[in-house]
Amino acid sequence: MSDSLDRSARINLLKEPVVKKLCEVLDKSSNKGWRKLGEIVGNDRRFKVSSDDMEMCSLKVLELEGSPSRTLLRLMGDRGCTTGHLVDYLQTLGNSEVLQGLKPSALQILIQPQSVALISGHNLRLSCHAVGKHPVQYQWFKTNEEVPNGFSSDLVMSPVHLRDAGFYICRVNCGDTFEFSQWAQVDVLNVTVSCGQSYHSLEGRLKLVIQPRSQWLHVGETLQVECGAVGRPIPRYQWHRNGVPVPNATKRKHMIPHSTQDHHGRYRCEISSGTERMWTNEVDVVIAPRISVQMSEAMECSEDDLYGIGGGCSEFFLNNVPEELHATDKVALLIGNMSYQNHPQLKAPMVDVYDLTNLLRQLNFQVVSLLDLTESEMRNAVDEFLFLLHKGVYGLLYYAGHGYENYGNSFMVPVDAPNPYHSANCLCVQSILKLMQEKETGLNVFLLDMCRKRNIHDDSTPNIVLRVTANIVFGYATCQDAEAFELSSSGFTNGVFVKFLKKRLLDDEKITVLLDRVAEDMGQFDATKGKQALEIRSSLSERRALTDPILPGNSVDLAHTRSLQWSKAHELPESMCLDFDCGAQIKLGFAAEFSNVLVIYTHIVKKPEDMSSCRAHVTNFSQDVDVDPKEMNRETPEETGIYLLSSNLPQHCLYTRVSSLQKLREELVFTVCLQGTFTAMEDESVHWTKSINIGKPLIARLDLNRAVRRNSCLQTCLMAHSPSHSPCQSPGPEHHLQPLHYRPHQTQDYNRLSPQHHSPDVYEHQGAAGGCGETFGDNVGQSRHEPAYGSAGGLSSSPGGLSIPIETTEDINELQAVFINSLQLQQQ
Repeated sequence: MSDSLDRSARINLLKEPVVKKLCEVLDKSSNKGWRKLGEIVGNDRRFKVSSDDMEMCSLKVLELEGSPSRTLLRLMGDRGCTTGHLVDYLQTLGNSEVLQGLKPSALQILIQPQSVALISGHNLRLSCHAVGKHPVQYQWFKTNEEVPNGFSSDLVMSPVHLRDAGFYICRVNCGDTFEFSQWAQVDVLNVTVSCGQSYHSLEGRLKLVIQPRSQWLHVGETLQVECGAVGRPIPRYQWHRNGVPVPNATKRKHMIPHSTQDHHGRYRCEISSGTERMWTNEVDVVIAPRISVQMSEAMECSEDDLYGIGGGCSEFFLNNVPEELHATDKVALLIGNMSYQNHPQLKAPMVDVYDLTNLLRQLNFQVVSLLDLTESEMRNAVDEFLFLLHKGVYGLLYYAGHGYENYGNSFMVPVDAPNPYHSANCLCVQSILKLMQEKETGLNVFLLDMCRKRNIHDDSTPNIVLRVTANIVFGYATCQDAEAFELSSSGFTNGVFVKFLKKRLLDDEKITVLLDRVAEDMGQFDATKGKQALEIRSSLSERRALTDPILPGNSVDLAHTRSLQWSKAHELPESMCLDFDCGAQIKLGFAAEFSNVLVIYTHIVKKPEDMSSCRAHVTNFSQDVDVDPKEMNRETPEETGIYLLSSNLPQHCLYTRVSSLQKLREELVFTVCLQGTFTAMEDESVHWTKSINIGKPLIARLDLNRAVRRNSCLQTCLMAHSPSHSPCQSPGPEHHLQPLHYRPHQTQDYNRLSPQHHSPDVYEHQGAAGGCGETFGDNVGQSRHEPAYGSAGGLSSSPGGLSIPIETTEDINELQAVFINSLQLQQQ
């Protein structure tokens, strides 16, 4: 071991990159890992690592991002273990890889080049950054040939061409030593981009750009199905036929030189990149036998006609291919409310929204995911969601937070709702459904993860008129007049509903069948058995599934305009390199955790030789956004509250989490501050600053903080203290509407929940009318929620039963007059 290693320093003073590397190796090693190290240390009486300590380390394996090695090292450091002691233990352990991680290196590569797939004509940048005791030099190679002029840490090709595809590596020289970076594969796709169309992959996010096409072939002809995606890391492919993976079909182009009828079927490809996954459209491959001239004459058509060239007799085979249902587009709005101002706080919505966002994107949904919205922000977000809808679109709305249900109508509670709240302070789900129906959507799915208790403070009886459409699905996390629960945990866990929903969401099943299976899974969960059961209401008459392919409709220009509107909510600022007068260079990068949560990270790319240390941090943010000064510029994402996105962020950076972007009224401006010390002046610190303007990132571009428009969903939501009937404008002459099917999965008495009858698993309510909830467990402590409204007092549920949509025969003009009067009485 090098003499430069300070053996007297305690191990809890080791730098985070060193600790992280040690833990990665010790965690994955079976016979020379953390367990064996614990046994060795346990034999040393100075540090007293007991069996109980080892059991505590073992439990870390069960936690999200848990590391037993990190727990063990922390215990050793707290009890006085030094770096010298650790080196001795590791030498006894015999794990050379861990020992190597402790050695100071004369040359260290900090940033490795990453594989990427991109479109021909775009710009390619591969980065490799290293530090050493001497100045470092770079040389890039493509396979085994030097790249001309590839002497910089960044290899830039602008624009990139098809011939540039291949494998790249960088050699870094430092004095007499050198190291090679990891290999990076570059895949260049040849895609024709139409006017106004953009295929830029934001921060490397996976994006599908080439869809497979249906084919009609003769037996013996070459079958080739092709798809393509851009993203970083480079996408991986797996082709499926009739729902079964095709062996050895792991390339963008799947080719079979001599096809047979055994290759006939429906093909689609699963594409993955990092933690993201998505599916292509499913296409039909028809491989027909060659027929004799006599048979062709008997069918009165030519061979060209038979195989689809002429068009006459091709129906003979095409009629055997079932017509597949499809969406003209897929759009999802996900809202998770946790940080309530006047009601109990929640934990699970953040994890639930994050998990569902990733899953729905794999199903090619355009997803906007938002946390902690006020009433006006929720209404404006719904307006933007409705703007994306048009004929044939699949629309999905997921909400997690406090809520209630009165007379068959569900209300979502914003974070700024007063206590107690009324319908005028909340958003009515059925009102949103009514507006979705006016868009002639192909499928309307509502997943409501909230309580459905009666709100005794709201005496309005709404009469929302819905059309008869056989495309509505409601998935309620709990039954009528019951609570929804989230698991009580010190870490981050899903609510009960999403815990089971995310296991089924990618299944290629009719949406109601999928939810049925989720309900069956929830019914086996002991913690909520008899307390929470999924309820499904549906008027779906076709086999519509979330996995259905997307086939754009005739209104291409309109769809493109709406797609651009959605893309605004996902535009990240481009990463940038900042050069300071002192000679230092800083990389400033950005990532999105949610549509209204931005992650900013800084990294020292280059520092002058005479500068002994330097650190770059961000500060001076607008007061509109939410940035905790205590959690800014931390060395690990977890320290700043970035738990869900941490594995996808670059290492060796300082991280800052900026939330509540929907409140941003002006462009986001902040300061990057570089603080450094020079070798000649170790006691003095020098500062340099740069002001950075990144415009309005992510959801801030949509100005959700604006005043609610008069034509927004507010018009179809109820006013406080409204008359007993305050209907919305009628959609048309249809009055007698069929009710949706009601299918409960349990029939327990949900009004009589007693804490002493609950199972040992600890869980919490996810909100109810006025903000209800209790904490249940073996030892029932003081509730952190308010008393549950509507669970006593003999209050009845909807007098009309389950009436969504409800029937009406009232005069339309009279209904409109009543509604207009109610608006005049209740000015917002």
